[in-house]
Amino acid sequence: MSTSKSKLDAGLVRELAAILREADLGEVEIEHDGLRIRVSKATSMAPTAPAVVHAPVAAAPAPAAAPAAAPAAPAAAPAAAAPANAITSPMVGTVYMSPEPGAKVFVSVGDKVKKGDTLMLIEAMKTFNPVLAEAAGTVKEILVDDAQPVEFGEPLIVVE
Repeated sequence: MSTSKSKLDAGLVRELAAILREADLGEVEIEHDGLRIRVSKATSMAPTAPAVVHAPVAAAPAPAAAPAAAPAAPAAAPAAAAPANAITSPMVGTVYMSPEPGAKVFVSVGDKVKKGDTLMLIEAMKTFNPVLAEAAGTVKEILVDDAQPVEFGEPLIVVE
């Protein structure tokens, strides 16, 4: 079997389509080893038929600036902004703050972490994926709750 980046893994596409259906999402996108795969629901005559797009990835685009809020709703803009130094979710799934139910959490606010330390787990398709500290620092804020569903790119934790 070839390990070429251009070879599309049909099993992975099926797993993404299952996540799309189970979580009732409009779109799921992942990036791995220079390949980006996006599965989205069609908006035409077949609303449940997933569409698949894959393309090589050069670099992640910078997040688009949020449009300026109208003067009547200035309080809505700060809630949408991701905190500085926030580690974001690498996938759609469910966050778990400890390795198993009832166990001690991986980290709490105020804990010192080293680069590569496990901060939490994200479960997708019965696979538990660690979210690792990208650099050494102190946990300043945890932005998600245990067993909370998260989206790709959603801010999870702030480490400074």
